[in-house]
Amino acid sequence: MKFHKILIIRLSSIGDIVLATPLVRVLRKKFQDSQIDFIVKKEFSELLRYNPYITNLIELDTSNGFKELLRLKHQILKEKYDLIIDIHNNFRSVFLRTFSGAKVVKINKRVFKRFLLIKFKINLYKNAIPVAERYIETVTRFSIKNDNQGLDIFVPAEIIDVAKNKINFSSENFYIAIAPSAKHETKRWPAERFAQLADKLVEKFNAKIILLGGIEDREICARVKSTMHGEPINLCGETTLLESAGVLSLCKLLVTNDSGLMHIGSAVKTKVVAIFGSTVKEFGFFPYGTKSIVVEKPISCRPCSHIGRSKCPKGHFNCMLSIQVDDVFKACEKIISS
Repeated sequence: MKFHKILIIRLSSIGDIVLATPLVRVLRKKFQDSQIDFIVKKEFSELLRYNPYITNLIELDTSNGFKELLRLKHQILKEKYDLIIDIHNNFRSVFLRTFSGAKVVKINKRVFKRFLLIKFKINLYKNAIPVAERYIETVTRFSIKNDNQGLDIFVPAEIIDVAKNKINFSSENFYIAIAPSAKHETKRWPAERFAQLADKLVEKFNAKIILLGGIEDREICARVKSTMHGEPINLCGETTLLESAGVLSLCKLLVTNDSGLMHIGSAVKTKVVAIFGSTVKEFGFFPYGTKSIVVEKPISCRPCSHIGRSKCPKGHFNCMLSIQVDDVFKACEKIISS
């Protein structure tokens, strides 16, 4: 079956968009001459801006409200796509694809299995299928298979140069990035423990520590910096998404919570040590396509959410507090030596 015009819909967020890149790549390999467009929220579009497999990157500017959805709806109708791949499958994406005249395939979110695991701790997942592979599942009916090449993020040389300038790069240095934040509180290992870990990494590997995060993460990064004995390179709130990718590509290791930066680090093939609290690997959001170790503890109330919560519903936060600095440090030692 040949499709001449294909549209992928994944509006947000950082991790989900990066995890969609294998789907884009295998589609391009199958349909080399087809138009492959991608709709994404404006604030995340730079993650795909230089992706050579995408024909047109279509931005959704949510600041314009419902009229923006109407504008994109009109654009989709005008394009007359043959195939729409909805890997978001929420209200907005359903609105955009409905009555398009295209063949529509959509993500199986395994909502019932997820509900049982979160609410009743009944685990019907036979294994942890990565979200990137779940996205590719949507098109396997068209004889498309995963190429096992991992995630993509294309960073131009000039942005790599910006990244090098920000860290005063030297090939003699051993850079380790730490991303101590996450969108939700229950996905955040304590900042003080990140600081203790950073000091141990400096002592063991003579590492240069780089703190990464968004503007909203500045307070957490400041706490890590002030608690450390050494002086890290604090880039929190100082880099764009692509600049963060550039910095991570220069690092030997990323230590991170379950966050968007974890997936960006995976995309540039940096080794990853990820710390999981309220979320679990069964949901599919774990480091993909790079050497990685997930540090987690078998707490009976895990998972309490598939995206994280603003606070621990039990009040004890044992999923994170039971993870000691030495647990993460040993994982770092193991993966650095591998």
